[in-house]
Amino acid sequence: MSTAAYKESEDSHVPIRSTPTPSNGMLKPAAAAIADPPPRPEAVGAPMDGSPGVAQPQPSATPGRRYRKWLLSGAIVAGLVVSGHFLVPWVDTTLSTVSTDDAYVNGHVTLVAPRVKGHIVRVLVDDNTRVKKGDLLVQLDKEPYRVAVAQRRAALDTAQAKLVLARATVRANVATTQALRYKLQDAIQLVRSQVEELQADVGILKQYQANLDIAQTEYNRALHLWQTGRAASGEELDIRRAALVAAQAAVRTARENISKVRATLDLPLESAAGRDPGDTPANLAQIHSSVRAALSQMVQSAAQLGVELPSDVETPAQLMARFHIEQPDGWLEAFVRKLIEDAPAIKVAAADVEQARADLAQAELDLRYCDIVSDINGVVTSRNVNPGNDVQAGQQLMAVRSFTEIWIDANFKETQLADLRIGQRVRCEVDMYGSRQEFEGRVSGFTMGTGQTLALLPPQNATGNFVKIVQRLPVRIELTGYDPDKAPLFVGLSVTPYVYYKESPTGQHAGHILQPLAAPAGSSNPQS
Repeated sequence: MSTAAYKESEDSHVPIRSTPTPSNGMLKPAAAAIADPPPRPEAVGAPMDGSPGVAQPQPSATPGRRYRKWLLSGAIVAGLVVSGHFLVPWVDTTLSTVSTDDAYVNGHVTLVAPRVKGHIVRVLVDDNTRVKKGDLLVQLDKEPYRVAVAQRRAALDTAQAKLVLARATVRANVATTQALRYKLQDAIQLVRSQVEELQADVGILKQYQANLDIAQTEYNRALHLWQTGRAASGEELDIRRAALVAAQAAVRTARENISKVRATLDLPLESAAGRDPGDTPANLAQIHSSVRAALSQMVQSAAQLGVELPSDVETPAQLMARFHIEQPDGWLEAFVRKLIEDAPAIKVAAADVEQARADLAQAELDLRYCDIVSDINGVVTSRNVNPGNDVQAGQQLMAVRSFTEIWIDANFKETQLADLRIGQRVRCEVDMYGSRQEFEGRVSGFTMGTGQTLALLPPQNATGNFVKIVQRLPVRIELTGYDPDKAPLFVGLSVTPYVYYKESPTGQHAGHILQPLAAPAGSSNPQS
């Protein structure tokens, strides 16, 4: 049996027809939900027979409508809060910063190359190996360099022995020079003695000449008396004649002695007419041939000690005057002590020792260069060497990229550079970390040229059609408080830097566009 009922909907007031009830009393779920709706509040107490009843008062808002209003209001407030949370920082960042997405991480790279050639025996690292400064990377065969060290050490020993020999030779030359100096003194003394002997012989000659004159007078008188027959006898005349002959012989002997002494003194055998035979030059002891010969021998020996004598030195007196030596007996002692130190043979030997010592130090240094170590803290990259390779000095084996010497190269448009200065704070977002990790930095400098001008083939805008393109200038950003152990950065990562140009710049060269000139060596004030 089916029944029909019409109900008024809350929103549309459209009659709703009830579905017929199945005869078996079983209802489908959907049909049951439609057939037995929940009773409406306003329908409670209404007559069921269709007779008019008393109208019940209806409330102004149902609980469901109030719930929906509160839900809508809460959603609007939450949306405003969320929008304000994200929109306000975005607006503040947009108005107070300059940013670009054309920025990348950059860093120093140290190329690893051997300083000496050799054979690779060990390679202790591979790509991506983290190393510290001083860690051993590659090792060369050390045996050839150990042999070189032994050779250089033997050469040093030989040079030191030659130095000892040179010092002994110089001392022997000094002794020879001293002996020749005494020989020179003896030559001078001998000349002086011969001059004195000549003076004595001249005195004897004068004495003998006087005796000869007396003997001649006695003989002439005795001869006259004998010839006249007065008192002289023949015997007395013979005595006077013998005395005269003896006096003449003594005079001849004295003259011969004088001639001999004059010949020894390099003087003429006979003195000039009207000159005394004993007259000699005042400086005969300085210019005599024997004195000059002794002086030449001494100068030759002294030349081996490094003594350089001028051409005007011809006598011992001139030599002493040349070296300001007043006492002839003390000139060599005061002069030769310095010659031993400055002797050419000793200087050459000492130089050979220093050269051998330097060669040994170089050989030991080359031996240490067989251990190739890292010069910086970083990570190994681009390894291209293996054990067994033969390498040359300067050949690139691998590279080590620094973890700490990291910066960001941001290519800002030329229209964004007006307010940028060194020292301005920069906030950097790296695509690798996103917004989870931000890095702080500061502007440290501007590259002196845009990217196009620094390219391998710069553009030539003076030819052909010209299309203006906004240029980009690389700006270096140095990171502050960067810790590679917590959040490492890798060269080439994309970065979005935000430069807070409205904040006051800080740090070194703050507020400048160009860095000041570096102070020259030894100057405390930088040049402007």
